[in-house]
Amino acid sequence: MSESQVWDAVDAYFTEHLSPDDEVTAAALRDSEAAGLPPISVTANQGKLLQLLAQVQGARTVLEIGTLGGYSTIWLARALPPEGRLISLEYSPRHAEVARRNIARAGLDGQVEVRVGPALESLPRLADENPPPFDLVFIDADKGNNPHYVEWALRLTREGSLIVLDNVARGGRVVDAGSTADDVRGTRAAIELIGSHPRLSGTAIQTVGGKGYDGFALARVLG
Repeated sequence: MSESQVWDAVDAYFTEHLSPDDEVTAAALRDSEAAGLPPISVTANQGKLLQLLAQVQGARTVLEIGTLGGYSTIWLARALPPEGRLISLEYSPRHAEVARRNIARAGLDGQVEVRVGPALESLPRLADENPPPFDLVFIDADKGNNPHYVEWALRLTREGSLIVLDNVARGGRVVDAGSTADDVRGTRAAIELIGSHPRLSGTAIQTVGGKGYDGFALARVLG
């Protein structure tokens, strides 16, 4: 087998035994594909990781930046207690429509709110509502704005909150300091912000598997 085939096989083994899709999450993926959404959702084992992180946090409030078809939203919302709340921000009205259907089928529409519009417009409006601090923020949107999303996450969290930033390896391109690509520049700026900010303690992990070569960053809010 090629290296990528090995990655896929190992991912499939882990998923089968630790985080298999059920009818609801599988349907969310099928409906997202049928609606023409790009196949860029987290994998099942990554979704399970998000769920476990939210549970370890004891999260009651979650903010997601980038809903797509609601697949990661479902994994995160399932970690919440009955009174918990998740707000997900999605740029595309069409994506949001698909996500809302998937979330409703999961029985989570009473806890999850999908807000439509550019996140950098939705976030100030959310801050004006003075919501309780979010216990976990998952950032998985347009990568060029990653540093702005991290800054907003800091404004909307508290000491002990967790910020998760997805897709940080950029296929290895993240090491290219001279890159002019928005995704690389934005991701590098976010990583360097996490590393230098006095209120954040973070790390980043490279991953391989069903989505190829990628990675994510974790940052804990210190105060």
